[in-house]
Amino acid sequence: MRILVTGGAGFIGSHCVDELVARGHDVVVIDDLDTAVHRRAPDYLNPKAAYVIGDLLDEASLERALRGVDAVSHQAALVGMGRGLEDAPRYARVNDVGTAILLRHCAAAGIRRLVLASSMAVYGEGAYRCPRHGPQRPAPRRIADLERGRFDPRCDRCDLALAPEAIDEEATPDPRSVYAATKIHQEHLAFVAMREGGPAVTALRYHNVYGPRMPRNSPYAGVASIMRSHLAAGEPPRVFEDGGQLRDFVHVGDVARANALALERATPATGAFNIGSGERHTVLDLASALVAALGSVPPVVTGAYRPGDVRHIFASSERAATALGYRAEVPFGEGMRAFATASLREAVA
Repeated sequence: MRILVTGGAGFIGSHCVDELVARGHDVVVIDDLDTAVHRRAPDYLNPKAAYVIGDLLDEASLERALRGVDAVSHQAALVGMGRGLEDAPRYARVNDVGTAILLRHCAAAGIRRLVLASSMAVYGEGAYRCPRHGPQRPAPRRIADLERGRFDPRCDRCDLALAPEAIDEEATPDPRSVYAATKIHQEHLAFVAMREGGPAVTALRYHNVYGPRMPRNSPYAGVASIMRSHLAAGEPPRVFEDGGQLRDFVHVGDVARANALALERATPATGAFNIGSGERHTVLDLASALVAALGSVPPVVTGAYRPGDVRHIFASSERAATALGYRAEVPFGEGMRAFATASLREAVA
């Protein structure tokens, strides 16, 4: 197949390019090499792919990139928590308007398949169960509880701490950041386009992706790369709350393989699919694993909190296993040992 990877110079996008090239596909990349992301063209760009330098708002570049394409892996996005409403117009322009333009051109070009990089952020908080009152999706945590160090969400009927459970794709989206809102809007746009004759859409809801080529410390970096950057500077990684926040850390190689499986399936698997590791680990586990791999200063648990953060979210990826044949292959310990010394993308500031 001839496959267009949008954002194919970025962290996840470049690994998708490598995976697809290795599988024998003809790969085209469109990426604007945004100077807020890349100080210079990365040295890891795959020479077997063709590159169009431009963004999705540049329709002439997009038309050129889509020529002869059979399917699209849509990875281009502004990611991370960013700076809240200050970044909202840029997130909406890049993530939502860019996706709408891409979908219009895909439909016009007769492209029949699109894999969309979505995010676990669309769920907000994860799934929980009260020992007395059963399954719950809690409201945002109360500042008064956070101030007292009561970090786990509480049952709104009996005030007991809720027990976290793996979240599946049937959970109602509840985005709690600008980024999360744009990701669920991307899904909505793509599925509307599919119903109106556009490409069949497989939305992959990535959980906490880590691995080589992550950006260094920035407002848009993930927790794993921020901790790596602290350790590289000889500083202890700082862990918010009590470090007990549960996440699903999935290696970028597994995420790239999930994209390839979705693109290569004989018939498209439409809908949303969690892409996780099948394991849950705390943020303190993450910090401790990196410290152990580097023989460095121990993490500092600060007790600090950010009101918009969710407490626990980790994936059930069973739907992806059934429909796509996806199972994560990189164990947490092995992946973290490799990540501790992996190259990160150069800082831009």
